[in-house]
Amino acid sequence: MSPADAAESREFVLSRSDFQIRLGTGIDGQRSRVSMLIQRMYAWRGLLTHAPSRIDDRPNQLTLIASRGTTMFGTLTLGLDSPEGLFADELYSDEISAARARGARVCELTRLAIDPAFNSKEVLASIFHLAYIFGRLIHEMTDLFIEVNPRHVAFYKRMLGLSVAGEERVCQRVNAPAVLLHLPLDFVDEQIARYAGKPDAGARSLYSYFFSDAEEQGLLHRLEADPSLITV
Repeated sequence: MSPADAAESREFVLSRSDFQIRLGTGIDGQRSRVSMLIQRMYAWRGLLTHAPSRIDDRPNQLTLIASRGTTMFGTLTLGLDSPEGLFADELYSDEISAARARGARVCELTRLAIDPAFNSKEVLASIFHLAYIFGRLIHEMTDLFIEVNPRHVAFYKRMLGLSVAGEERVCQRVNAPAVLLHLPLDFVDEQIARYAGKPDAGARSLYSYFFSDAEEQGLLHRLEADPSLITV
């Protein structure tokens, strides 16, 4: 096993019969693969991305990587607030600063990219729930923001309950229009308590595909037992 493979194995977080999720590392080869996936998925949608060297250029970031065997097919980055702010501050500083002024502990999701050939509600729910565990349960964030293309707003409203917090503007990072969405994480607490682990409960959202309470607690305890996995 190569050093890179050993590091990826150590940072393994979740295993399913048809996919796995790991924590990203600073290993150059892995960072390059993540960047290539983002560029490929964004280009497929007509968007631009920055070079691989920009992947880890801010503090307080944690990247999740979904794979099937040796095939990396999905990624999502959770960013916690820091003195440098969030990426979303570039366009929506007033909106996010207003939340901070109310006492909110803010975080954001960026760089979501999943190959449609491997996509499913379970994959999406798993990667979002892991981001919630890190952001809400471990780092005690209260409010989540995400910039999305206007055509994806309806999806995020319907599937996760986000609401519009900032009007459409042009995001220079991807040379495309963006809308700022907001999600109070106490709302996520309620949805998980009500629907998680019950895919047949009739809920028309991703929350029914989130982990059950027992699995969430098991993952949380495992992560808290290894400080190297939860430090960002």
